[in-house]
Amino acid sequence: MDPERSLAFRGFQKRSPEKVKLRKRKSALYAGAQDQGSGGRGLLGENTYLVLLTVAFRVLNCALVQTSFVPDEYWQSLEVAHRMVFNYGYLTWEWTEQLRGYTYPLIFASIYKILYLLGKDSVQLLIWIPRLGQALLSAVADVRLYSLMKQLENQEVARWVFFCQLTSWFTWYCCTRTLTNTMETVLTIIALFYYPLEGSKTRSSVKYSSLVALAFLIRPTAVIPWVPLLLRHFWQEQSKLNLLLHHFLPVGFVTLSLSLMIDRIFFGQWTLVQFNFLKFNVLQNLGTFYGSHPWHWYFSQGFPVVLGTHLPFFVHGCLRAPKRLQTLLLAVLWTLLVYSMLGHKEFRFIYPVVPFCMVFCGCSLAQLKTHRKAALGFLLLSNTSLALYTGLVHQRGTLDVMSHIQKLCQDRPSKASVFVMMPCHSTPHYSHIHCPLAMRFLQCPPDLTGKTHYLDEAGMFYLNPLHWLHQEFQHNTSLPSHLIIFNVLEKEISAFLISRNYEKTAVFFHTHLPEGRTGSHVYVYERKSNEKFNR
Repeated sequence: MDPERSLAFRGFQKRSPEKVKLRKRKSALYAGAQDQGSGGRGLLGENTYLVLLTVAFRVLNCALVQTSFVPDEYWQSLEVAHRMVFNYGYLTWEWTEQLRGYTYPLIFASIYKILYLLGKDSVQLLIWIPRLGQALLSAVADVRLYSLMKQLENQEVARWVFFCQLTSWFTWYCCTRTLTNTMETVLTIIALFYYPLEGSKTRSSVKYSSLVALAFLIRPTAVIPWVPLLLRHFWQEQSKLNLLLHHFLPVGFVTLSLSLMIDRIFFGQWTLVQFNFLKFNVLQNLGTFYGSHPWHWYFSQGFPVVLGTHLPFFVHGCLRAPKRLQTLLLAVLWTLLVYSMLGHKEFRFIYPVVPFCMVFCGCSLAQLKTHRKAALGFLLLSNTSLALYTGLVHQRGTLDVMSHIQKLCQDRPSKASVFVMMPCHSTPHYSHIHCPLAMRFLQCPPDLTGKTHYLDEAGMFYLNPLHWLHQEFQHNTSLPSHLIIFNVLEKEISAFLISRNYEKTAVFFHTHLPEGRTGSHVYVYERKSNEKFNR
């Protein structure tokens, strides 16, 4: 061997371990800098292209969801925001009873105000900009879930969790809607990113507790999935007093004070809406006025429907996932049990734990080797078809009819009036026409006085629709110019429609699965003058 090369070789052997580690660290930093410069980690600490593709996916998601889900999507967010900014609109009974807070609608009211100041407050922008904003937040939550799983497991598992999150039909159906449940879910995912799970590198008690507190302000039941997680953190924390005094209590004080001040401004008095909400829905259980289900409904119907074809992978993932993820499974089971104890149940209530379930579905896919391609194809095909059907077809008539009613604002808004004779809150209201058109719908507030036999206006109407109409409109001068009904009501009130010179002027498909008072199509009837009608 050449003497010089021999000396170099011996010198290499004598290098200290510290120098070797330093050299490796510099190489890693250099590689990271190259990755950063090439667009590798420019957004949210992740690959720029991944983030942009996720945003594009959720924007497409937003565009391909053109159906209605539940009334709260509009009546507890956009309708309230419209009234806050434009000084006309309708507030449901929850607002007069101070069961809802203005923190969430204030987000959309801010958007509306900016559009108004810019002179861009067209009805289409008022409808779509809030939804696009929600889509962007959902995209951020998707990326955060992917980043968290890379820390907890590895990149392969993170990819499959990310795949499951993006292919979940229920997430597609909900994540761009202006529902409090959607914002609750987004905040839950991002808070989990900062929660001190074993293996997490982004722990921050202040950040995650602030996000949980904000979710609680928006919807008090958002704290339910966090009860076992908060207890686990408190139990494992060595300095419990410090955690309470310097993290949880200051965060709770600041967020609650903010909520109190916002509601004081808009209600005109001090009120704790979170307590009122819990009192009505939990302590008094008055939510059953809007329907009730047996205790096992979430386990026998709700949860299987929400997970859809991901369910077998969730079960498999629960059996194969590492123990450090069992805390998330406990949060899922706890949430299902708590909601099962309440009489009034809905699919959307358990939406915040769907991302938790996708973690286990991803772990399942990571374990599969021989049948993975078949599983991916099955999940992709089944969820895509269901997502497109529910997003583009099922229950779209009540939105399409509002686009039709918008034309009245351009033609003769002062002379037109609309009466929506459907189950209450079936359609959006002023947020989807954006003009002070006279509109009325059947009321359905619950009985807060304790009467034995109570019927709201909608209930009285459906007992005998024809009799109710003749009693309500005894004089032709009080008749609305347009009536909106489901097709199932047409035959029953046909005598009234004929005698009052109403003609069917528009038909909109609504659903292939009509049920009860909800029909397959939405009809618009317009009252014609006697001369025009006779011709």
